[in-house]
Amino acid sequence: MPKFAANLSLMYTEAPFLDRFALAARDGFQGVEFLFPYAWPAAEIKARLDAFGLQQVLFNTPPGGADHAAMQTAWDRGERGTAALPGREVEFRAGIAYALHYAQQLGCPQVHVMSGILPAGMEREALKPLVVANLKWAAAEAAQFGVTLLVEGINQRDMPRYFVNRQDHAHEIVAAVSAPNLKVQMDLYHCQVVEGDVAMKLRKYLPTHNVAHIQIASVPERQEPDGGELNHAYLLALLDELGYTGWVGCEYRPRLGQQPGGTTAGLGWRAAWA
Repeated sequence: MPKFAANLSLMYTEAPFLDRFALAARDGFQGVEFLFPYAWPAAEIKARLDAFGLQQVLFNTPPGGADHAAMQTAWDRGERGTAALPGREVEFRAGIAYALHYAQQLGCPQVHVMSGILPAGMEREALKPLVVANLKWAAAEAAQFGVTLLVEGINQRDMPRYFVNRQDHAHEIVAAVSAPNLKVQMDLYHCQVVEGDVAMKLRKYLPTHNVAHIQIASVPERQEPDGGELNHAYLLALLDELGYTGWVGCEYRPRLGQQPGGTTAGLGWRAAWA
C-alpha cells in the first residue's frame, strides 16, 4: 500500500491551519501537503512539522503576485498561476523564488508550478513556447536547491480554461523542457473527470518515471476515496504492482465537512485497504 499524505488545505478544516498538523500526525499520517504556505512564516510551519515528525511533501507556487502581499491574496482574486500568461514573467519568477525559499525552509522536495488560466482569445498551443521557456528557467533555479518541480493536469469543470488539462498535455510539457527535475503530478480525480481510463494511464505513464506525485479523491464528489465511480482499492494495488514509491496525496474534502472529528471519522478506507 502506498504512503499517504494528508492535504491540510482540504482535510481537518474544523481546526485552524497550524493545528491541523497535530491532527494529521495523531491519525497516523507521516506526510502532509497543502495548497499554499505563504500566509504563515516558514518557521512556524517548520516547527509543526518537526514537533509531530511530519514530512512536507508538496505545496504550490503562488498563483500570482510579485510581492508577498499580492501572492497571499492572488487565489482569492481568481489567479491560478502565471507560467502561461504573457507579460507576467516577472511575477512568475518572483513566485518561483518565493516558493523555493519556503521549500528550502520546510525541507520540501517538490513544488507544483501553477500554469494559469488561458487569456481570452488565446489557446493552449500558442502559449506552449512561453510555458516551456518559463519552466526551463524555473527548473534550473530549483535544481540549485535539490527541488523537483511538478506540472499537473486539472479538469476544466473545476478550473475552466486552465492551461494543462490532460495527462498527455503534462507529459508533452515535461518532454519539451527536458529537465531532470521537472515531473508530472498525476491527480487521479482530475484524470477521471477529463479522460477516464485511469488504470491504463497509470500503466502508460508510471514506467516513464516522469510521474513524481499522485493524488486521490472520489469522483465526482471529491470526497474520501472509498466512494464514487473510481475503484481506488484496485488503483492503489496497481501502484504497488507498478513499483510506485512516491507519496499519494489525499486531496479530498471529507464528507462530514467541518464537523469536529469529521476527517478522522472518514479515514476507515485507509485501514480497510492496508
